[in-house]
Amino acid sequence: MSSLRGRRSALAIAVLAASLPAYSQDAPIDNITIIGRAVDVADVPGSAHVLDAEALEIFNDTDIMRVLRAVPGVYLQEEDGFGLRPNIGIRGSGLDRSARIALLEDGVLIAPAPYSSPSAYYFPTQRRMSSLEVLKGPASVVVGPRTTGGALNMISTPIPTEFAANVDLRVGEHSSYDVHANIGNAGERVSWLLETVQGRSDGFMHVDSPLDGDTGFDIEDYVGKLQIDSDPGSDIYQSLRVKLGYTDQTSEQTYLGLTAEDFNADPLMRYAATEGDVLVSEHEQYQVDYVVDPGNNWRATVTAYRNDFERNWYKLQSVNGTGLNSVLTDPETYATELSWLKGTTSPDDAISKRANNRSYYSQGIQAEVQWDFGFAEAEVALNAGLRLHEDEEDRFQHQNSYRMEDGLLVVTTAGAGGSQTNRVSDASAQAYFVNAEIRAGRWILTPGVRVENVDLRRFDYSTADPGREQGPTRVRRNSVSTTIPGLGALYRINDEWRLLAGVHKGYNPPGPGSSADEESSVNIEAGARYDNGALSFEGIYFHNDYDNLVGTVTESTGGGGDIGDQYDGGEVKVAGFELSGGYEWNIGQVRLPLNVEYTWTTDAEFRSAFESNFDPWGDVEVGDELPYIPEHQVRASTGLEADRWRVNLAANYLGQLRTRAGQGAFDPAESIDSRLVWDAMASWRFSDRLSAYLKIDNLFDETYIAARRPAGERPGLPRTGYLGLTYRL
Repeated sequence: MSSLRGRRSALAIAVLAASLPAYSQDAPIDNITIIGRAVDVADVPGSAHVLDAEALEIFNDTDIMRVLRAVPGVYLQEEDGFGLRPNIGIRGSGLDRSARIALLEDGVLIAPAPYSSPSAYYFPTQRRMSSLEVLKGPASVVVGPRTTGGALNMISTPIPTEFAANVDLRVGEHSSYDVHANIGNAGERVSWLLETVQGRSDGFMHVDSPLDGDTGFDIEDYVGKLQIDSDPGSDIYQSLRVKLGYTDQTSEQTYLGLTAEDFNADPLMRYAATEGDVLVSEHEQYQVDYVVDPGNNWRATVTAYRNDFERNWYKLQSVNGTGLNSVLTDPETYATELSWLKGTTSPDDAISKRANNRSYYSQGIQAEVQWDFGFAEAEVALNAGLRLHEDEEDRFQHQNSYRMEDGLLVVTTAGAGGSQTNRVSDASAQAYFVNAEIRAGRWILTPGVRVENVDLRRFDYSTADPGREQGPTRVRRNSVSTTIPGLGALYRINDEWRLLAGVHKGYNPPGPGSSADEESSVNIEAGARYDNGALSFEGIYFHNDYDNLVGTVTESTGGGGDIGDQYDGGEVKVAGFELSGGYEWNIGQVRLPLNVEYTWTTDAEFRSAFESNFDPWGDVEVGDELPYIPEHQVRASTGLEADRWRVNLAANYLGQLRTRAGQGAFDPAESIDSRLVWDAMASWRFSDRLSAYLKIDNLFDETYIAARRPAGERPGLPRTGYLGLTYRL
């Protein structure tokens, strides 16, 4: 079993992507990470967290949002209960589709179109991740382009250091099963890995329709890795690494929730009109890394990457020409429309469903060079890098109309391809960064600067021209160039105590053709860290001072205006405290770990008044609080652990939050109540190769509203149990 330091969300890195791993002939198998080389976690000059393989194994979660509850300063908004399309924000950056943080897999931007359309409708499968890195504060400057909140880097399963095979099979409620398997081997010069995740569930909701369709998902995920290293006797270590991935996902999901009355009566019901709502997607991933390390004071890596993603989310759009949110928030006025959603026979064309058909690609080359040297009495690790990137989103959407007939939908009008939305947005970017780690006496300093040059375009085509032969009816262009500086500092008081502070520019580029100003802020952090080997504690104050906050209309926000429209929110302040600590007792042969992570958001409010059609904001007054940011969120975990068995329990508390900007007393129709959700897992190791586990999410079956936007109340995952077996060869 692991020590406390390895078990809890270990504070790691700094600021260093400075730190390419120190590749050598002795350790050729490695994934490229943002954190890079190992440093004493007590000497990290900034706020960053690592959830390593041992930490992930404790609850063996498939839902990334359950995993990230263990990191303070991260805000999460549930949606489907499975974490298929998570909404993740960092330090009040905004959560919608995780579009306001940098998402990476193995150091490569992984959102479908990170610059032109960053909404994460694709998200890597959590089961095949070996660790996670969350970067906040100045640490995010090296990643870019979105530095307001930070970055999440997901590190996939590494090639093993010797021949190994692993299978993890689980079955659970709602006809769920999940298989995670991999096999790989490290040779003297050629190493490889094959991996797959196969998962499905019927879902925990039921459609109130004669068809009673599924509300679950099916996932097929495949990854292959190949590594070719130079001859062990060569003077310069070189390595070529190829990674290929393919993911196919079908999920029977909708944006339509329930009225408050219907949620109270049966929170796991879906209206008949949602029958047939389904998202179908495919993702292809290509990555090639070249690594060179001559074994002296420098090393470098060059990465070429390409990601292709196609999705079509066919789902309910409107009823009788009225938006779904209007119907559910005012069911008395729209009683007739609501009855049609529930299955009462309607006129022709009363119910509309849209095929939200989109395709994306992102591709580029990025390179980093690290040079270690001494200067006077200081040790310096200098890191420089660049990224040449382009991406594109192609929207080609149509809409069909239906008649509801005794709970069944009958097509009455079929729309032509591209008749609802017909447009292409793209971006090209050149980014450069330089940063360093400077160690002098008791001080560690990490200055850095990033430059982003981005050109964005949006081509609007006529909805009556599906072949786009007539060319675009309108072309919008905008370009931005910005310099993003940052500085982290740490002072070692003694072997146990550290003081740290940092300041950096927060930045989010605008969307293609946007008339909104760029989003910028000045972000600071300061805190202390204590670690005596058994007891550890960290407390950090953060303060994000926005010159301008930008809101983007998406389907998932329910915001007013066309999808992609952006609104200026003016001056905003987000501030608070991130506290984490842990201790482990040893009682004979049994260990009892205790870990607590607490985020106290003291301020999250607008500092200017304005009027907007952006639904999550509306007309804003000075002092209005931002939506989806609770004042308090806490995770506490404990357990009993021995050599062959382990029982762990986690309590997750989320305070009351607003779903629309406001102040004063919470409006029940525009807020979500606080909740406390418990998760548990018990495991038994029969041998070094075979183990079994029982996992229960939402142990006490807490019923709660997970989301209220874009249309109605939707539930969180009810109590769900799984039984699993793990075999390691």
